[in-house]
Amino acid sequence: MPVARSLHLIILLLLALMLPGIVTAASQPVAEGWEYRWGDSTFDADGTPDWVQQDAPGEWQSIGFPSNPPGRNGQEHVWYRVTLPSGEWQEPVLYIFSVDIIFQVYLGDEKIYQYGTFHSDGRGSFEGWPWHAIPLPDNYSNEPIYFRVFSDYTDIGLWGEVAIMDYTDLVLYILKNSLKALIVAGFAALIAVLTLIFSLLQTEKKTFVCIALFAMSSGLMLVAESQASLLIIYQPLLWDYLAAGSYYMLPVALALMLEHWLSDHRPWLINRIWKLHLVYLVGAIGFSLSGLVDLSSTFPVFDALFLITVTLLATVAVSRFRHLLREQRVLLLTYGVFCALLVADMAVAHGVLPWTRVPVSWGILVFLLAVVVIALWHYARTQKALTQLAISLEQKVAERTARAESLALREQARVRLLTFENEKNRVLGDMISQLQDCLNLGQAYAVLASSMPDLCSPLRGALYRRTPNAAYERLMQWGLEGEHPAMPLQLDTSEGLPRPSEVAPASLEASASARRRAKTDLLCFWINVESASDGLVTDSVLLLESEGLFDSAESEYGVARLFAALNQAIQRIGITLSSISLREELQKFSYEDALTGLKNRRYFDQLYQHQCAVAQRGRTPLSLLVVDIDHFKVFNDTHGHEAGDRALQSVASVLLNQFRESDIVCRFGGEEFVVILPGALTDDGRERAQSLCDAVAKVDVVFEGRNLGPVTVSVGVASWPEADSEPHQLLSLADQALYQAKEEGRNRVWIHGGQVA
Repeated sequence: MPVARSLHLIILLLLALMLPGIVTAASQPVAEGWEYRWGDSTFDADGTPDWVQQDAPGEWQSIGFPSNPPGRNGQEHVWYRVTLPSGEWQEPVLYIFSVDIIFQVYLGDEKIYQYGTFHSDGRGSFEGWPWHAIPLPDNYSNEPIYFRVFSDYTDIGLWGEVAIMDYTDLVLYILKNSLKALIVAGFAALIAVLTLIFSLLQTEKKTFVCIALFAMSSGLMLVAESQASLLIIYQPLLWDYLAAGSYYMLPVALALMLEHWLSDHRPWLINRIWKLHLVYLVGAIGFSLSGLVDLSSTFPVFDALFLITVTLLATVAVSRFRHLLREQRVLLLTYGVFCALLVADMAVAHGVLPWTRVPVSWGILVFLLAVVVIALWHYARTQKALTQLAISLEQKVAERTARAESLALREQARVRLLTFENEKNRVLGDMISQLQDCLNLGQAYAVLASSMPDLCSPLRGALYRRTPNAAYERLMQWGLEGEHPAMPLQLDTSEGLPRPSEVAPASLEASASARRRAKTDLLCFWINVESASDGLVTDSVLLLESEGLFDSAESEYGVARLFAALNQAIQRIGITLSSISLREELQKFSYEDALTGLKNRRYFDQLYQHQCAVAQRGRTPLSLLVVDIDHFKVFNDTHGHEAGDRALQSVASVLLNQFRESDIVCRFGGEEFVVILPGALTDDGRERAQSLCDAVAKVDVVFEGRNLGPVTVSVGVASWPEADSEPHQLLSLADQALYQAKEEGRNRVWIHGGQVA
């Protein structure tokens, strides 16, 4: 039986060499329409998964390739499905490069394939990473196929290629893809035998032994990891153990070789590294064979350990590189190529890079070829070194001369740019200083109009300001003769303001497309001003002409720096104008009484006229209360002005608590307060006023720890439309009612036209 299998394998190898077209022509990738669903399906009484019997489109999510769906969060079960495309095949199989780690396949509701053993809880153990050829029935076309996958590994799902092909074509395809690796593995075995023989004859025994160890390990790894190995003996786990052992031995061989080459420098770190890897090799294989861990779980740990140790080895090798012989350097560099390809293969395996076949065998081949030709190179190195030295010196002289000239030109350009930017910063500093001295925006824009040409030079342009009717009129223009069609006296804002220009790329290496995007005939900057009343408003617009500024990359570099400076300057100008606007508004709208925290007389005067107009226009009730503290002068004279201030604060606090948020409570002056009650009739005003009198009389005035007793208030109330007069006369009527309340003995409420006890 083994002889027949070997003969069959040799025939197929010959066919793969003679008919390479078969490999690529007869395959149908299954790359579209994949969906996934986290979790595991329940099963009916017949053992058929419920998920293959229910479409449930809302539970399935689309995915580009059935591997590592988003949102795993520690889950170990996932289902994938896809509709198989139609095709004409004699013996169709679904080829999958690999699966993490065990899975079942259902075509419709029929299980057609399984790899690995699923326990009753749906879990299982690692049983190797083989490729899979899933037989398909004749009527598979346009049928949904489901994959039930379990994995406690870092990856979950299918990996690599997924395609439909005839089984014979698949075998040829496997052999074709494995052929290079098998040839390199055979070459590695030959090198291993030769170097072992040389180790018996030469003085550099340890070097030859290390090379032989690497050649044997790499050759075994290539055979074990090649897909053709399963055609020899279908024992996936056995081949994975051989691949792991040979893979884990590679850094041991490298570290032993470096330790021998650098023995004069006491390489204790390298000694620890190869011993650490040897311990890991024995432990990982031993624990896996004993069942304590899965073999699959040892690969990520080794990969992380390998990345760390190979970095340390590279650091040591680079630091001691000059102490190595030329032959040793060549071998070390070629080994570095192999390590780079091995790291790339790791990145593909862990999903860092998209899936592709990394030619690790080529790295091994480079190293082995270096071993073969090192003798010839040794004999020819003297003449070659002299020739290369002359060429290298000439190139370095030319490069350094060109670099020195380039640096000189760039330094001159940098000095010019720095001088230019310093001048612009000076102009901006003077402008900001003048703006800060302005009392209002009118003065500020006068400063802008006079300073903007110097700031924007050499660019020509115009400055526009927003008018009260939201139009934008030109304040001034500079550098232009006559009227510019793009800079009229008033901007057309029917379709909105021109959009702010993007800052040009400030780099000589900026791409041509980026420079084309920056080439506009007109550049626009918005000057935004923030005010308390209107919020953030584009108060002015700066337009600059850019025609002819981007004729070369060198000029673009300078202009880009100018744009960046202008962009920052516009922001600073906007902040300064916002400060002026807010200061102007604060001076205009200082409405709060500092002592009591209530609104002051100015606020009352404006709001009172407004509320009167609203009441009269809408025919809605309006009541006004005038409140006065009884005997306040006597209280002030008896306890002092500071105690009087405390009494005012106490009454103000009661006022704030007694009235609604919609009511307007203000300090009218001295010991008088006014309250506007929108929508309140006479009865409402009477009730609120009496409640205020009672509340004030219950609150003691406490000053510096002394209880000065309560104060009382008298309240005059006037309401509209009960009062025959106009609403704006309510203040006079309420004041008359207050006078009557004081005449009647104080601490009471008097309604215009009647009394309240």
